[in-house]
Amino acid sequence: SLIMLVLNNTNAQLLTFFLTGIPGLRAAQVWVSIPFCLLYVIALSGNSMILFVVLREQNLHEPMYYFLSMLSAIDLSLSLCTLPTTLGVFWFEAREITLNACIAQMFFLHGFTFMESGVLLAMAFDRFVAICDPLRYATILTNARIAQIGISMLIRNVAVMLPVVLFVKRLSFCRAVALSHSYCYHVDLIQLSCTDNRINSILGLFALFSMTGFDCPCILISYVLIIRSVLNIASSEGRQKAFNTCISHISAVAIFYIPLISLSLVHRYGHSAPLFVHTIMANVFLLIPPVLNTIIYSVKTKQIRKAIVKVLIQKQQI
Repeated sequence: SLIMLVLNNTNAQLLTFFLTGIPGLRAAQVWVSIPFCLLYVIALSGNSMILFVVLREQNLHEPMYYFLSMLSAIDLSLSLCTLPTTLGVFWFEAREITLNACIAQMFFLHGFTFMESGVLLAMAFDRFVAICDPLRYATILTNARIAQIGISMLIRNVAVMLPVVLFVKRLSFCRAVALSHSYCYHVDLIQLSCTDNRINSILGLFALFSMTGFDCPCILISYVLIIRSVLNIASSEGRQKAFNTCISHISAVAIFYIPLISLSLVHRYGHSAPLFVHTIMANVFLLIPPVLNTIIYSVKTKQIRKAIVKVLIQKQQI
């Protein structure tokens, strides 16, 4: 495969980086790892449960829940991307990582993040069609179209991320190879190079803006049209019902974009902030969406809540 071809370089295989736990809190790292571990457990079990109930329950085989299962699959993958290195650093002081492993982790980490942005846009489109054009909902969002949306997000993700990975391979690293986090992050990695990394920085920003710069405005436009449509509903009960179907998605958008933008700004402009602030923010940024999405959708979406309760009751009876 193309990624393996990119990674197949003898110099790269010899190069080792050192991951960082929480600077200044090394003695307390095992204790600090307990809340992180709990967050991972919630993220993994919660997203697995949502995926399981959507696949199992026939009444959840609808576009809205297909997109939710995509979101859960991505959140699950995102958590699994960083789990081995983060807990390895916190528990076993396993800090070494090769450049190849680092680039592979970076590719999947950023790739899944960008895919989550795409799924949130698809979910905004789903809510827009459901509220603004309900009579054509079933004909617009067919199973084939949902599959096309999923595949197009995957293609867009690979097309944007491959140049980023290829150009990281061209960098030379000859000074400190200690990374700022317990996983590999693009901005963090390229800052360690002793060759000109301007192209890498531009590619990283292009990747960020090609995703968030397109997805964010489209989500906003969807909601402007949704609000306009909801305000035209005569009954206050109808308006409330329409808004309620959007609350979970609006929350998911907020808990994804706010930490993402904050982390990017802290990395680029927050050099005066203490190192542990960077590290805690970076770990929290990765765990907030997978943890909170499961809680929000389990609590706010009645059908998901009912399906989860049904599965748990059946398990108890067995």
